[in-house]
Amino acid sequence: MTAPAPLQQLPAALLGWYDENRRDLPWRRQVSPYRTWVSEIMLQQTRVAAAEPYFLRFMAAFPTVDALAAADTEQVLRLWQGLGYYSRARNLQKAAREIMDRHGGVFPDTYEAIAALPGIGDYTAGAILSIAFQKPYPAVDGNVLRILSRLTAWEGNVLDGAARAKMRSWLSEVLPPHRPGDMNQALMDLGAAVCLSHGRPLCESCPAASFCAAHAQGREQDFPVRVKKTTRKTETLTAFLLLRNGEIALRQRPDRGLLASLWEVPHTAGELDEQQAAEWLLQNDLIPHRWVKKIHWKHLFTHIAWQITGYIVEIQGDGDSHWLWCSPEERAAHPVPSAFSPLIKEIDNGTALL
Repeated sequence: MTAPAPLQQLPAALLGWYDENRRDLPWRRQVSPYRTWVSEIMLQQTRVAAAEPYFLRFMAAFPTVDALAAADTEQVLRLWQGLGYYSRARNLQKAAREIMDRHGGVFPDTYEAIAALPGIGDYTAGAILSIAFQKPYPAVDGNVLRILSRLTAWEGNVLDGAARAKMRSWLSEVLPPHRPGDMNQALMDLGAAVCLSHGRPLCESCPAASFCAAHAQGREQDFPVRVKKTTRKTETLTAFLLLRNGEIALRQRPDRGLLASLWEVPHTAGELDEQQAAEWLLQNDLIPHRWVKKIHWKHLFTHIAWQITGYIVEIQGDGDSHWLWCSPEERAAHPVPSAFSPLIKEIDNGTALL
């Protein structure tokens, strides 16, 4: 066995701790490949506490693969609204339809078939196989990389693809064949509650403290080793909440790229002052009747930061023929990404009266 000695000692210590400290989560109370898959997709870029109510609502609306496959995409996106990274929701439905078309509605149970589904990578495939099918596949995410690098005092860069492959190989060697899913979930819980990513890890509560190399050296916070992330590109936008006869204007984004197919308020590149904003309105066949409010905010994506100036304006005119004019009730049926929520909230808070 090539896995470092601390990892060989990990299963016995960790599973006992997990039996006493495991989190009570809705996707663990009733386990199925479908429920495990949906939960893991939701937990990408989302904290457990935030994901739980979304999971429960999603399961109530789409309890099975076939229900998700047959659902209206707008309904899927509405239930996802607020979680962000909407491509996850679209890929869930695409994968559900592939399961219906290619696998007869039965969730596949091989790594190759699961990993071939849209939106599923190595970690999610490993999680599904180990938790729902009890197959000994590792599920290596940032939590696991952090834990294993501390246990072994590994000096390599965990953001390097080779590091993930090495950790996956080590974990594969030590996964207990009778409880692979519990082992992977125990690592998730340990990373969430004890071997923390920010601040001092709670080594006094860790079942692996007695054989953790970083703890023995007093260097817990030196691991994992990470290269500095690249700086986000900043883009400036000017967005408009256009008010007309009790309605607001929305437009749909292209079906590819950032925030694909979602609805948004009209906007344009650059930071426009009031005179420039008025000129933009006139160019779009709109006459500003009353300027209600001007606000500024910033929205962060993984690789891009939007610096946004927003205007709330009462207008006359129809604007672009592709725009949708809708009431507040109708707006609820069209998912608007959180990037524009500061403007939308002005309606909900009563600042912008329709």
